[in-house]
Amino acid sequence: MIEHEPKLNRRGFLKMLNRILAASGLTVLLGPIVAYFWPSKLEEMPSEPVPVGDEGSIPVGEGKKVRFGRYPALVINTPERGIVAYSAVCTHFACIVDWNPESGMIECPCHDGFFDPVDGSVISGPPPSPLEAIPVNIQDGTILIGGEA
Repeated sequence: MIEHEPKLNRRGFLKMLNRILAASGLTVLLGPIVAYFWPSKLEEMPSEPVPVGDEGSIPVGEGKKVRFGRYPALVINTPERGIVAYSAVCTHFACIVDWNPESGMIECPCHDGFFDPVDGSVISGPPPSPLEAIPVNIQDGTILIGGEA
């Protein structure tokens, strides 16, 4: 009776496993380096207007975060001014702000900064300046932010 030697012995398996782990580790190390030198195209502020949704998609007193270039934008339908948009980046330490319909204020969760939804001005807290306003335009029933007002 002839005994057949297995095609892959223990030593061969361990060598193959070592090569796979080394290649995986190298990929994990090189991935961020490659991404640093060849980043994806992401504009700080989009050059073209960004669609938010239909004119009636944001009820009065409600808000919505949308992608707006590198950072999100906060679009709010206020009873006083209608639809307004601001950069969702707090001017204190660049945390992302949220709209709170119960309090009627834009709130920064990091250091309790509060902003007025009508003009983006600071109500209280450590933020040194108001939120950056983004122009809002409505064309053919679609809310657009950015571009020319």
